Order: sequence, then C-alpha cells, then structure tokens
Amino acid sequence: MSQERCMSVVAFVQGSYFLITGIWSLIHIDSFQRVTGRKTDLWLVKTVGILVSAIGAGLILAGVTQQFDSGLIFIAMASTIGLIGIELVYIYEDVISPIYGIDAVIEVGFLIWWVVCLVH
Repeated sequence: MSQERCMSVVAFVQGSYFLITGIWSLIHIDSFQRVTGRKTDLWLVKTVGILVSAIGAGLILAGVTQQFDSGLIFIAMASTIGLIGIELVYIYEDVISPIYGIDAVIEVGFLIWWVVCLVH
C-alpha cells in the first residue's frame, strides 16, 4: 500500500470514529452517559464533542481528497496523543470511568497507524 493510500485510510477511519463519538454526546447525552458514566459539566462534554467532531470531519475530508500537509498530520496525531494522556491520567485518578481505557487503546492504534504510514 502506498503512503498516500495508507494515510487516506487512517484519516478516514480515525475521522469517522471521531465524528461518530463526538456527535454522540451532542445528539443523545443520556445514552452517552449510560456508557461513559455520569457527568457534572455537560457543557464541557458537549464542547469536547464539538471539537472532536470537527477534527473528525477534517480528517474525513483529508482522507477523501488525499490532501495531507504537515498541519493535518500533526492535528491527527496530537489530538490522539492528547486524548490518550487525558484518559489515562483521569482513569488512574478515578475521575472518569475505566471504559475510557477502551478508547485509549483505540487511540494508540490510530497513533501507531499514522507512524506506520509516515515511515512507509
């Protein structure tokens, strides 16, 4: 698989995952909280949902158009690293549900996938 094709696929898959998980908190906060645990600051959950959705939509667009500049790749990887860090710290501190560990594993997968594409 070419580097361009590899990046197109990972961008589309990560973007779709981000878009779906981001929009979920916006369209049905009750089911989101049933899975991820109760939240006290719903405005913050929705803010994160909007930001993750926006990143996801941008990644989908990049994957479809096969346009990958250094800024896009940085945002894809940095957002993944940020989510991994936040989730691991706050799972450890018992602030968020351990279910977020599943998301952290998925995020690690995206990060590895980007690295593989870049060194390919």
